[in-house]
Amino acid sequence: MTDSRMPDQARHGESLYRRWLPLTGVWCLYFAFGLNMASLAPLVAVIESDLGIRHTQMGTVLGAWQLVFIVAAIPCGMLLDQIGARRALVLGGVLMAASALLRSYAVTYPELFIAVGLFGLGGPIVSAGAPKVVGQWFEGRQRGLAMGIYITGPGLGVIVCFTLTNSVFMPWLDHDWRLVLRVWGLITVLATGIWIVLAAVAGKPWVQSITQRVRLSDLMELLALRDVRLLMMMGVGVLIITHGLGNWLPELLRVGGMSSDEAGYWAAMPVVVGIMGALVIPRLATPQYRHQVLRGLFLSAAVGCALYATTSTGPGLVAALAFHGIAAASMMTVLILTMVELPDVGIGRAGTATGLFFSAAEFGGVAGPVALGVLYDLTGGFGAGLGLFVGIGCALFALVSLLGDREKDLSDKPLGG
Repeated sequence: MTDSRMPDQARHGESLYRRWLPLTGVWCLYFAFGLNMASLAPLVAVIESDLGIRHTQMGTVLGAWQLVFIVAAIPCGMLLDQIGARRALVLGGVLMAASALLRSYAVTYPELFIAVGLFGLGGPIVSAGAPKVVGQWFEGRQRGLAMGIYITGPGLGVIVCFTLTNSVFMPWLDHDWRLVLRVWGLITVLATGIWIVLAAVAGKPWVQSITQRVRLSDLMELLALRDVRLLMMMGVGVLIITHGLGNWLPELLRVGGMSSDEAGYWAAMPVVVGIMGALVIPRLATPQYRHQVLRGLFLSAAVGCALYATTSTGPGLVAALAFHGIAAASMMTVLILTMVELPDVGIGRAGTATGLFFSAAEFGGVAGPVALGVLYDLTGGFGAGLGLFVGIGCALFALVSLLGDREKDLSDKPLGG
């Protein structure tokens, strides 16, 4: 096993710009992640018409990558620890780009389903690799700030996709949805190239320092840790709320009386608020304050859902969107930060631990939208589903007290393997 501590030049005060180079590369990959994650949503109607598929089939296409993600997250995380972040993130970027480009060539439902599912192989490598890179290069409050910065990438990717697909790129590209998807694919190729260059500039010692032989016993040891299991449970609850609201918020607002265009614009507000919050909140989540930050985020999620259930206009709606945005953008970031700084995890096993975390959490990512839709059909409204989400937020708030206080203050130290 190679040395998993921070490289010498990082420990001895190398120029700060070197630390921001890998972070910039990670941000670019995560921006591409957001683009491709949202790329089909603005094009649903035209794709269905062109391929002759129904809403039910399109729904399975939209969820294909999450189903693959659940299965792939653990082996992808183990691969990340085995070969190191530099090579693994290149692989992740290539897989995401291949998914984007193959979607544009699909002419049947199975071809489109497989192309979207391929994204579920690249996505977990990027999701698990980002915190590993940050844990290796950043210390103290800078570590939380760095995680807050890179988590803005997918949010901005989603905003760009939603706002520019139909207003700019479809008219520009003669309303050819395939060409639009190829643009996103080429941007993903560019993001991968940027990562390759910046990781190389960061230096060879850094590349060598983050690899580690991974065994199945490491996975079992991680599962045996109570706090790891608690964080996995919290991840499920968080994605139930965030993916549920993220997929249904425009329709929720439309049912509340807005036009489709108005609902689309208002639904972007939580993303904007979340990006601003992500630059501040994770930086505050140092070990001594982390439990308080988590409680505040879970309470914010519960309050936001309660306000959605009780108001559809005016200041109450603005407050709901704000509480939703604050919570949605930072809950997962702080949970992952907590995971990689557990004393029995460390940066050497951060990829495996994060893959394990996302493998569990994505069950919530699938369940949230389904639950909200099913409860809407059963009750004729979103109230019951939002009430469920309020209960989940309160349960998450209570679970924080079960997290152990035995964490060392690792935030000001390099993370060991």
